[in-house]
Amino acid sequence: MTENRCLSDDAFDTQRDAVLNTWPTGAGIRFEDGLAAQRDIPPDKSFAAAMKTAREQNRILLQPRAGVALIEEHVKLLKYLEQEGGADLLPTTIDAYTRQNRYEEAERGIERSRQAGTSLLNGFPAVNHGVAGCRQVVEAVAAPVQVRHGTPDARLLAEITLAAGFTSFEGGGISYNIPYAKKVPLAQSIAAWQYVDRLVGRYEAHGVRINREPFGPLTGTLVPPFVSHAIGLIEGLLAIEQGVRSLTLGYGQAGNLTQDIAALLSLKELADDYLLEPSGGEAELTTVFHQWMGGFPEDEAKAFSVICWGSVAAGFARPQKIIVKTPHEAMGIPTREANAQGLKTTRQILSMLAEQTLDDAGRIRREADLIKREVANLMKAVLALGEGDVARGAVAAFEAGVLDVPFAPSVHNAGKIIPIRDNEGFLRVFAKGALPLDDEVMAYHRERIREREEAEGRPASFQMVTDDIYAISKGKLIGRPR
Repeated sequence: MTENRCLSDDAFDTQRDAVLNTWPTGAGIRFEDGLAAQRDIPPDKSFAAAMKTAREQNRILLQPRAGVALIEEHVKLLKYLEQEGGADLLPTTIDAYTRQNRYEEAERGIERSRQAGTSLLNGFPAVNHGVAGCRQVVEAVAAPVQVRHGTPDARLLAEITLAAGFTSFEGGGISYNIPYAKKVPLAQSIAAWQYVDRLVGRYEAHGVRINREPFGPLTGTLVPPFVSHAIGLIEGLLAIEQGVRSLTLGYGQAGNLTQDIAALLSLKELADDYLLEPSGGEAELTTVFHQWMGGFPEDEAKAFSVICWGSVAAGFARPQKIIVKTPHEAMGIPTREANAQGLKTTRQILSMLAEQTLDDAGRIRREADLIKREVANLMKAVLALGEGDVARGAVAAFEAGVLDVPFAPSVHNAGKIIPIRDNEGFLRVFAKGALPLDDEVMAYHRERIREREEAEGRPASFQMVTDDIYAISKGKLIGRPR
């Protein structure tokens, strides 16, 4: 039965034997060797240390997404982003086959990439390259490196990459299942990610701090802040129970400047409220802002505008990290040059905003308090369904539609929540499904939506929602009728 209980050594080791024998590169991995590799990492290459310092110094670090099939080419790509793009933190984005544990197909992709002389995979197949190959990546660059992927069962991926010296691992049992997979049971993915977090907790118990980052944007499509915040907190609680102590909670840009700043402000406060006490006050809590995750304009100049708008929101909200987009988002996998352009554009905007403040404190505070109230509604219901156990509660909440992610592909997601923009571009709830939002909160949402109905002279409908989904790619924030 799913429960939020720290895995015993016996339970972990029993799983571990099976996990390591899933694919040949896992066989023979010794935790002691991984521990030695992690201890050899210089302090300035520690992801957790970089995030902690950023919070203490009120700095914003920049990180792109990037990954290709072959080790040598992946190293060249990361070095380029570090040296030419000025990235503070580096990614290793994992390929789609590995995300679905389809290692044989990933192996064929590696061979075809070698023959073609270019990557035919959309990321780095870390499991196939094994510990030695992954260690080449870590040792070749100066900045801390994180594993970014989208995997419901990331146990072998975590074993290999952490043993190789990666110092941050992204994802979670909800955020890397419901938005990414169709038929994976939630209890199954939560259990797999409890293993990942327990592995990180074992490193932690031996004095090695590894950063963990739940995936905040979820589907990246009109996700109201309170939905992603609640899921991030649940994944944070699950991670802390397994011994994780460096946590970075994420949020994906919604588009309205006031709401985005309020969302990050509330996320910082909620992290302290919900996660510090369970960790015994030891958790190092930071935040990451994802630039716009929805559709981008195909025109590069317009795409740069979207990147700049996300940079402005982050510049005022002051997360510890920004995941930077590129002007090629609408065209598929970006070139290294486009990735560097996104980094430089973001850096320029942040530099220009460094000494500026936004005189909108009252509205930001009111919106932040609304988000916190909405999150409290959801968390109270989740814990009630689980009789105090957040893991059981999360599974029961998705079954009941009490937790619901907009536009997610999973059959285990109710799909009844319908978000919509109000007349100022704030994300509101048009249909709540079974979400336990209180009457006063819903009355506020309905009133704000009504203002837009009156302004546009049309009733709120799914057509309006569809218009909002495509608005930014067409040069607007709100999907107004032409």
